[in-house]
Amino acid sequence: MTAKDDRAEFEAHKREMALALGRDKEAFEQSLSTLVTLDRYDYAYLWSWMGLPIIQMPADVMATQEVIWANKPDVIIETGVARGGSMIFMASLLKIIGSGKVIGVDIDIRAHNRESIEAHPLAPLITLIEGSSIASETVARVREAIPSGASVMVVLDSNHSRDHVLAELRAYGPLVTPGQYIVVADTLLGLSHPSQTPTKRSAIWHPGNEPYTALQAYMTETDRFEVDEALNGKLVLSSSPGGYVRCKKR
Repeated sequence: MTAKDDRAEFEAHKREMALALGRDKEAFEQSLSTLVTLDRYDYAYLWSWMGLPIIQMPADVMATQEVIWANKPDVIIETGVARGGSMIFMASLLKIIGSGKVIGVDIDIRAHNRESIEAHPLAPLITLIEGSSIASETVARVREAIPSGASVMVVLDSNHSRDHVLAELRAYGPLVTPGQYIVVADTLLGLSHPSQTPTKRSAIWHPGNEPYTALQAYMTETDRFEVDEALNGKLVLSSSPGGYVRCKKR
């Protein structure tokens, strides 16, 4: 007896549940409370990818993987190199896909982190650019590193102040090609109560001066992007709910 091919139904159910979860305010608040508790233990800092610290919530790693696998960008630009695990993660997916590269931008790529990245087996897929992500000369270097005709995805995870993220969106948004995404990290900062703001950080970003507010402002300036409601809907236990937006036109 041949089993019914239920793949389309399975995917439809996934989407239905993700959208429903995105509307469940109680579930979101419960998730937020859990994340506040987990932050006492530096939860986002407990993970690695292929040997390097990734400093991401597992839900965000999964969501980014879904976006990359489904859309197969030729180039992924990430602002905020940190310890390099996120770039290694994205490069590993491109390696499996069979082509592509990651461009990492940071104002200060520390020598020991650069050493770890450049010694990794996936280093040939990674280009490091040191400089302020919003400086015109840095953006020009990023543009020069993008091959002609390449499809481009962007991940913004550097300075989390509203003005900096908005400047990044204005600089890198035009580089994103139709069907690809901008991922704005740490949007949760704008969806939390001030008392829930993480304080064990090099800088503290309170509601109103954080990435979510920047993204909301940018979305009023452009009609090129749309929020992926289903993907964002399932981003509970995540640092970046609402932060995944898709380019819908040139």
